[in-house]
Amino acid sequence: MNLLESLPTVIGIAAVAPALLVLWLVVAADERPGPPGLVWAAFGLGAASISLLGYARALFAAISGLTDNPTLAMLLHALFAVAAPEEIVKILVILAVSTQRARSADPMDTVVYGAAAGLGFAAYENLVYLMQYPEMWRSLAVLRSVLTVPFHGALGVIAGAYIAIARSGRALGAHRRDGLAFIRTPLLVVLAPVSLHAAFDLPLLTLQQYPEVVGVMRRVLEAAGLAIGFGTIALAARLVRRIGAHHAPHTEVSRERLRQLRGMWALLLAGGGAGFAGTAFLLSSIQHWFSNPDRNVTMLLIPLGFVSIAIGIVLLVLTTTAYILGRNRLRAAAPGGHVMSGQH
Repeated sequence: MNLLESLPTVIGIAAVAPALLVLWLVVAADERPGPPGLVWAAFGLGAASISLLGYARALFAAISGLTDNPTLAMLLHALFAVAAPEEIVKILVILAVSTQRARSADPMDTVVYGAAAGLGFAAYENLVYLMQYPEMWRSLAVLRSVLTVPFHGALGVIAGAYIAIARSGRALGAHRRDGLAFIRTPLLVVLAPVSLHAAFDLPLLTLQQYPEVVGVMRRVLEAAGLAIGFGTIALAARLVRRIGAHHAPHTEVSRERLRQLRGMWALLLAGGGAGFAGTAFLLSSIQHWFSNPDRNVTMLLIPLGFVSIAIGIVLLVLTTTAYILGRNRLRAAAPGGHVMSGQH
């Protein structure tokens, strides 16, 4: 059995790897990354939240049928059948994970949890799409890794950022000049990701509903979807910089500590990816064991799957331990206890 022919393995890696890469980029922007367990919990719960979509959609099921106008019906569908349910379940995950830490925790932690929840959702959705279209999974994986996966992560970042701003707005400078910010910011927790998601989906839904649209108008709709998608990613990056700038390292010693933490987090995510790849490799090998009469090669590949899983678990345990011990040591060694401490 050729590994490249083992579609469950390759598709699984193609589905999850982009999400883990984007998650590391967000974690790397945080001077004081939060507990790894909560980040992985947000990622896993974000993926599991897809199971709640049916209940969330039921809340808005009647809204799309309120009008006979096809254009307005499509807009309501984008808002209340797609965007609102998906973003609400992700926001619930972010709130559930972020409340596990004290409200005085670093605001960037909530941003990271938001990214993890959005990317967990995207990874599972990616896996479903790639398995659904195995004949075109390569091109689909490239397209989704470039835009769709970062887009879902960006929506999680935006929700997490506004939750952080709502909780500690004065510390982030949000309420100093605008007295209405304490009202507007909580609304943006839901309205911003839902509106951006609906705006991103609307051109795609239009092209699906009206396949006869060709020429310039089709190019305009495609360009609008790309502009909204990459614009959302840019907005998320701006919010990450805005919140991260309040705790940016100002000395070479602080920057060196941050580089060490980023390296440990890279190993953490690599461990998670190795464990997932091993699981996918093992499952696909077992599938071939039952479907392929020539089982000699499969007998060799199943142990390799167990080895990959073991490597992933060892990497996770060792790097988690190194991360926790290293972070505590760096915090204790920080001058005056304020560079790496959790107080603001």
